[in-house]
Amino acid sequence: MRDALAASRTTLTSLPGLGTVLAPKVLGHIGDITRFPTEHHFASYTGSAPLDASSGKSLHHQLNTGGNRALNSALHIIAVCQIRDGGRGQEYYLRKISEGRTPAEARRALKRRLSNVVYRTMKRDQRNHLAQAD
Repeated sequence: MRDALAASRTTLTSLPGLGTVLAPKVLGHIGDITRFPTEHHFASYTGSAPLDASSGKSLHHQLNTGGNRALNSALHIIAVCQIRDGGRGQEYYLRKISEGRTPAEARRALKRRLSNVVYRTMKRDQRNHLAQAD
C-alpha cells in the first residue's frame, strides 16, 4: 500500500486521521477527482451533504443515507480521529457542540467539512501533477 500511495504522489496523508491504510481506500473509491465539478457534488457523492427536510417555517436538515457508504465510513473514521486527537477538527466539533448541536450533528458537520478538505486536497494534487508534467 505504501508503494502505491507513493506512486500516486498524493498529499492526503498530511491530513490528521488519514494514514497509509485509509488514503488508498479513499483514492480508490474516488478515482478521477475531475468528475466532480464542485465540492458540493463531491459531498453528495460521499453522503456527507445533509438533505433539506424543511417544511413551512421549520428549517432543518436530515441525515443523508445515500452516497458511497465506504467513503462516508472513511470520513467518519477521519472525523473520530480528529475529535479524539485534538487540533482544528476537535475545535470545530467543540464549537458546534457549544452552538447547541448534538454530538451526532456536530460530527456530521465535521464530516461535511472534511469532505471539502479532501476534495480541495485532491484538486490541488491534480493541479500540481499536471504542472509538473508540463
